[in-house]
Amino acid sequence: MPELPEVETVMRGLQPSMEGEVITRADVNRPDLRWPFPDRMADRLSGRRVLSMRRRSKYILADLDSGETLLVHLGMSGRMTVSGDPLGQFVHAHPQIAKHDHVVFHMENGARVTFNDPRRFGAMDLLDTATADSHKLLAVLGPEPLGNDFHENHLVTAFKGRKTPVKSALLDQGIIAGLGNIYVCETLFRAGISPRREVGKISAPRVAALVPIIRQVLLDAIAAGGSSLKDFRQANGELGYFQHTFDVYGREGEPCRRAGCGGTVSRITQSGRSSFYCGKCQR
Repeated sequence: MPELPEVETVMRGLQPSMEGEVITRADVNRPDLRWPFPDRMADRLSGRRVLSMRRRSKYILADLDSGETLLVHLGMSGRMTVSGDPLGQFVHAHPQIAKHDHVVFHMENGARVTFNDPRRFGAMDLLDTATADSHKLLAVLGPEPLGNDFHENHLVTAFKGRKTPVKSALLDQGIIAGLGNIYVCETLFRAGISPRREVGKISAPRVAALVPIIRQVLLDAIAAGGSSLKDFRQANGELGYFQHTFDVYGREGEPCRRAGCGGTVSRITQSGRSSFYCGKCQR
């Protein structure tokens, strides 16, 4: 499933063709994805101007001049790609509509934005912009790791006295919004902390040090266009490249990349997810 860097990359790729532009027509080619589309979604989107686009956790949000906000979740295999962009940032002509092109936005500027999702685990909804933050999917989220509300005191307080493994705690969307399996593994490697370690037993200075490491891992991934393991594509259809620099994720049995360590990368299962780490230098 796309994590924060992938969703941020897609959102940024959509902005030049969508932000400030009018959706001339929205084609909704099926009644649902993970859950049913909102009533009259095509009519409510058609003719509306996109005032701004933003990301919250793993959701893309497009604020419309109707006072509604389009919420998009890419799910496991969802892609939003642009064709026919008059700004010249995308070179693809409009392709034929494909089997899994479930929602298509025809923009007044000539661009076409297509939501393709073979597995249909993605989702779309229309929210009241004024109360969007209280929507059931958004209200439970913790602070954005790249925002000002995510800081050392927040993480130290959230971890204090808890017996939860640090891997699980960092995946808790109520503590930090948007982190997923890949970037938690990479963060813990850079921090030298085992994913098994209980958060309440990690010293406050080491917990505080996680904050800049988390931010840097995410910024590095965004700069590389995210990670493409299976289905992820950027808005221009290109792959992300951060997977080529993974220190531990997916590298079971390979040598640790930390200078002088000499260990190998191991894989364990925690809460049904694979954790990759070096048992020698991550304590």
